[in-house]
Amino acid sequence: GVGGIEAEAVLLGQPLAMLTPAVVGVRLTGRLAAGATATDLVLAVTEMLRKQGVVGKFVEYYGHGLSSLSLADRATIANMAPEYGATCGFFPVDDETLRYLRGTGRPEELVQLVEAYSKAQGLFRTDDTPDPVFNVTLELDLASVEPSLAGPRRPQDRVPLRSLKRSFWNSLRTTFNRPIEPEAAATATDRKYMRWLGEGGNEVDVEDAPAPDRENLYHGYQVPITMDGQPDILTHGSVVIAAITSCTNTSNPSVMIGAGLLAKKAVERGLQVAPHVKTSLAPGSRVVTEYLKAGDLMGYLEQLHFNVVGYGCTTCIGNSGPVPDEVADAVKTHDLVVSAVLSGNRNFEGRINPVVRANYLASPPLVVAYALAGTVDIDLRHEPLGTGTDGKPVYLSDIWPSEGEVQDVMLRSLNAGMFRTQYSNVFTGNEQWNAIPVAGGKLYQWNGDSTYIQNPPYFTGMTMDLPPQRSIEEARVLALLGDSVTTDHISPAGNIAVDSPAGKYLIEHGVEPKDFNSYGARRGNHEVMMRGTFANIRMRNQMVAKEGGWTLHFPSLDTLPIYDAAMRYAEDKTPLVIFAGKEYGTGSSRDWAAKGTYLLGVRAVIAESFERIHRSNLVGMGVLPLEFTNGESWSSLGLTGREVITIHGLAALKPQGTLDIVACREDGIELRFQARARIDSQGEMNYYKNGGILHYVLRLLAAHGTAITA
Repeated sequence: GVGGIEAEAVLLGQPLAMLTPAVVGVRLTGRLAAGATATDLVLAVTEMLRKQGVVGKFVEYYGHGLSSLSLADRATIANMAPEYGATCGFFPVDDETLRYLRGTGRPEELVQLVEAYSKAQGLFRTDDTPDPVFNVTLELDLASVEPSLAGPRRPQDRVPLRSLKRSFWNSLRTTFNRPIEPEAAATATDRKYMRWLGEGGNEVDVEDAPAPDRENLYHGYQVPITMDGQPDILTHGSVVIAAITSCTNTSNPSVMIGAGLLAKKAVERGLQVAPHVKTSLAPGSRVVTEYLKAGDLMGYLEQLHFNVVGYGCTTCIGNSGPVPDEVADAVKTHDLVVSAVLSGNRNFEGRINPVVRANYLASPPLVVAYALAGTVDIDLRHEPLGTGTDGKPVYLSDIWPSEGEVQDVMLRSLNAGMFRTQYSNVFTGNEQWNAIPVAGGKLYQWNGDSTYIQNPPYFTGMTMDLPPQRSIEEARVLALLGDSVTTDHISPAGNIAVDSPAGKYLIEHGVEPKDFNSYGARRGNHEVMMRGTFANIRMRNQMVAKEGGWTLHFPSLDTLPIYDAAMRYAEDKTPLVIFAGKEYGTGSSRDWAAKGTYLLGVRAVIAESFERIHRSNLVGMGVLPLEFTNGESWSSLGLTGREVITIHGLAALKPQGTLDIVACREDGIELRFQARARIDSQGEMNYYKNGGILHYVLRLLAAHGTAITA
């Protein structure tokens, strides 16, 4: 994909340039085993490709295994290219592509054109097509894919379904620093099980008989709550959000019908979702709702409270909305590590919901299953989801739909006419949207009182002359960050906390907390977004001892929100830098992660490595991305964030050139090291010298006499 800033430049007539990428070939063989879904496959692919390292590369899938994958399955894999780090994930055109085009209502002449063009260009694939030649080749046997989740913090951290109970227990001890003592378990059997886990016990054999009850590992941490007059219990591992979400996962008929069939069987057995689980269904298309209704499945999902909440980005991007106050209060008061299970692509820290620390990605059917279980402290192979109306335990295997059942509903309920009907009125079918009054005209009329849209100060003080390229002198360190800092850490999209700088700004402008909405909804207001930059509640700035968007200001030594510290530095005209580890800027393209960085006064980010889109976005905003050389890092160099930083050599900088950096410590001792500029082309150098891609385009338009008014 491309970053938002790159896309803006293309809309303004700029070419999109990139270094010629290496191409990684992934050879797929066999077919998925019964019980495995496209979601399980993409989690396995994401794990494999992250280990391989495909940042800045193209990934192409080939092999006989493609013939067993529907186009929706392939789209699920390609759609997660940002999560495995690739510039793109590519599947060739074949008979399945043509079948999909016909099945979704495309005109026959278009289908024939696609087929003729692809064959004429030698792009059409069959099982007899010779294998292409790649820079690197990997192989995956589809039959080896097993039901899985990914979490609790990253999409590449795949956990087999059979191992989740144990994995969560280990995460409590390591990731979340919550050592659980065996004495807290409910029974002697539970305590024995915990000791066995702690001693690194082997996996339970599949042949073991089902257990009549679930081993409750966190009985000693249970907190009673009341939800809508019903008694309920929260503890470590409780699922408080179960969301069928994501534009692509929820547009795949096989997994959506699978979720509906699982819900149907669960309802028929008498299972219900516990009151503490917040459920939601956000299909990627209105067609999904139509075929779930046609298959007589929507009613069963609704009985389990999976009601349609909309057709856009919801829980996956942080728009889950708040959990009930009773749940939030119990989690905060008793310091519980509760969980969310969602069918989205991303589960980064602080993204899904402020009170949820453990977030797991899973297929839509598994989302329903964990909603029924109400906890991730469960081995779904052997422990029951609950008790049926007949008084007998109900296991996942009892209600998991077969491939034949899924295919039967698909054949009965899905047809091309549904797509033609829905997309024929895509621009007129939403009455609420159509009723929004618009002023018209060629230019937007800025409203100074709006808390949603404000005129950003990107061009304040801009002239036709290029700014001089001077050294960055006596800069302060705004943040000292570790590995895998995501764009969610840098610019969260979800909840706006009342006591945050953004929350205080909104209150000062007459907005009540109930109307805060989210950072994502207010991305048109730079005043909100720059206050939200580095404001993720799970940020860990190594300069301070507390979690969240905090930093240490110099020379006052005050611990301040990062925004407040940056404004102090701006008053003193002190430039800022950020140090980070590997994979800086992973995750969503999110242009505000670069825009907010720029507006805070950050001149350079020095990291061990960058994700491609965020690196490009930084250049596009005139922020210099630098990479340590010779395997060095801020940690190996002994940097603490208290140093004064000077970066020499900008006047003579060339693409991928090396710069000299001086870090002056508090005792006056100077540490000298080098970093490589990740400005990768002359085009990017032009953008950087102009102060960013928008400045470059504006000067270009003005130089050619194009009328510019604003």
